[in-house]
Amino acid sequence: MTLVQEEDNVTAGSMRAPWRIGTRGSLLALTQSGTIRDALVAAGHEAELVVVKTLGDLSAEPVQQIGVGVFTSALRDELAAGNIDIAVHSYKDLPTAQDPRFTIAAIPPRQDPRDALVARDGLVLGELPAGAKVGTSAPRRASQLRALGLGLDIVPLRGNLDTRLRKVSDGDLDAVVVARAGLARIDRLDAVTEALEPVQMLPAPGQGALAVECRSEDAELIEVLTAFDDAATRASIIAERALLAELEAGCTAPIGALAEVVESIDEDGRIFDELSLRGCAAAVDGSDVVRASIVGAPANADELGRALARELLDMGARELLSVAEPGPSGPEPDPGSNTQAVNAPATDFTQPSPMENNQ
Repeated sequence: MTLVQEEDNVTAGSMRAPWRIGTRGSLLALTQSGTIRDALVAAGHEAELVVVKTLGDLSAEPVQQIGVGVFTSALRDELAAGNIDIAVHSYKDLPTAQDPRFTIAAIPPRQDPRDALVARDGLVLGELPAGAKVGTSAPRRASQLRALGLGLDIVPLRGNLDTRLRKVSDGDLDAVVVARAGLARIDRLDAVTEALEPVQMLPAPGQGALAVECRSEDAELIEVLTAFDDAATRASIIAERALLAELEAGCTAPIGALAEVVESIDEDGRIFDELSLRGCAAAVDGSDVVRASIVGAPANADELGRALARELLDMGARELLSVAEPGPSGPEPDPGSNTQAVNAPATDFTQPSPMENNQ
């Protein structure tokens, strides 16, 4: 593993070294981490980006062989070793199990969490002809696309966002489905032909949100980073990930969830905040999808997520999650599975999801 200092914001006479923000070297990762660096600098703190080069970045082996978990774990390894002070993750890429060594000190305001269609000729989803080739390697997206009954040919897709977009512009695919948030962060929303509404496709739990992580022992840094935390986004992410944890699933599973803090009015005309959570579990072959929703107080976000997960389980979610992907060769290897999970049974969804490869 190699660390490469990207920028140095140390000024003459500085009383302390700048905080080091670990990031992968891709455009999206650098952009995401750069927003945190810029926020720290604007608040009067020195900060710099440190690029962490991992096996996943250097190896030409297929993702399912090397395991995408190396992307997230590499940043955490450097954080634990003291080589960086802050790690910035796409929240949906973190495992649901908490690591006591680290604290998610800030969850900044979330980008639009919806999935986005990028299609040839400016087409929207309903205009794609039967048999159109649509690229995605996320079982969640594949299952919900198949469930729409449009007769689309869902094909595996990996690579960074630019690589995926080129699959459409070069004519290899008719369309791809990616996270709108990733395109927004690299200023490529012009490529979007349709933002997919949650009624069509629920996003991955945590999609569009960043996790700003530091060592749990670093009280000074935690206090500084907490200023960038958004309470509504944190409540939403807690609810979505609690649903995931209760289902004993990782984000590579065909599960969608979306929570939002919304204003409601009681019978006396008083305005108060409520947390609205929607969730779904699908058979990856698109044969069935179960959906449910719940509303409650933002302070009860974890409880709401777990309650909704139990409702989905009562509706048959566990059985749907064990359905194999269609095709003569069985389930398509998912680029989000880590090395240990490559040969895991279909019901083992405890591993973290891909970092950026599944944006």
